[in-house]
Amino acid sequence: MALGFLEDFGKAFVPKKFRPHLREYAVKAGVTNSPYKFFGILFYITLFLTFSVFFTAIWPRLKEQTIVIQLLGAFLGWAAIQLMFAFGFILIVYFYLDLTIYRRVQMMETVFPDYLTVVATNLKGGMTLDRSMFSAIKKRFGPLAQEMTTISKKVMTGYDLADALDEFSCKYNSPMIRRAMNLISGEIESGGKIAYIIDQVVHNMKSTQKLKAEMSASVLTYMIFIGAIVVVVAPALFALSYHLLSFMSAFTMKLAESGAGTTGGLPFSFSKDGLDTGSFKVFAYVAIIIVAVFSSMIVSIIEKGTIKAGVKYIPIFTIGAFVCFSVFMLILGAVFTGITI
Repeated sequence: MALGFLEDFGKAFVPKKFRPHLREYAVKAGVTNSPYKFFGILFYITLFLTFSVFFTAIWPRLKEQTIVIQLLGAFLGWAAIQLMFAFGFILIVYFYLDLTIYRRVQMMETVFPDYLTVVATNLKGGMTLDRSMFSAIKKRFGPLAQEMTTISKKVMTGYDLADALDEFSCKYNSPMIRRAMNLISGEIESGGKIAYIIDQVVHNMKSTQKLKAEMSASVLTYMIFIGAIVVVVAPALFALSYHLLSFMSAFTMKLAESGAGTTGGLPFSFSKDGLDTGSFKVFAYVAIIIVAVFSSMIVSIIEKGTIKAGVKYIPIFTIGAFVCFSVFMLILGAVFTGITI
């Protein structure tokens, strides 16, 4: 009963005109169940987070104001926080679904030549095309087997095979699959030698995959260079800058205490406050994260031609850069400790 309430509640926040698109997008990611229950759970999570943030950060500042300002501030503050969390969760869900769709497409493109090879073998053995395609469905083909099973169910209920293949080719953003399905559909309509066409399609697919692998290997040097800069060079420079800043801060404070800036006839004076090294360390951590994220995108574009494939590099670059930064901080800290001012 409670779970049904969550599903109805989540559906209430999705406009009717967006529901078909949401359903289609979820199916592309392999989510066959209704996502509205998940949206209902997310709403209550954002409600709890909004309640926590509002009564710890906003309400203590409104208690001393007039009743009008309290009401207006409470309404605007609650709405802003709730919308911020809702928008953030929507972006996370969209990013997850988009990344899942990309991975499914990559998996299908990898096994698609093997699947078509089995189809061509079945055709040469005397089977019809639809029977050959359905007999070639194997569990090891993963998402592609699921899609072919869906096509088989459509054909069994009276759907035209060519139309089902065209819908599948348009479902995902994969030029490789789209070209292959268009060729097969064209041969179905013209009544040509489908087995020969499939053999040629398989040959072209394997040649394309081999060419992509060679291109990825040829840019390996650039990937290593970028990775070395992110993981080693950038943390080392930030650690050196931090210790140089600390050294200069201590040096200027000592000059200020000795009065060198005022009694030595210099046209400027030194402050005793020193430089804020803590803020620089925070800046270094933020900068390392930013460099790691954008470097992973660059490496992904060089290797795969798309940003989505670079998500796996973000934790590797970030953790490696933080570890190197800590190591360089310890090493340079020992070096600068021995320097007397």
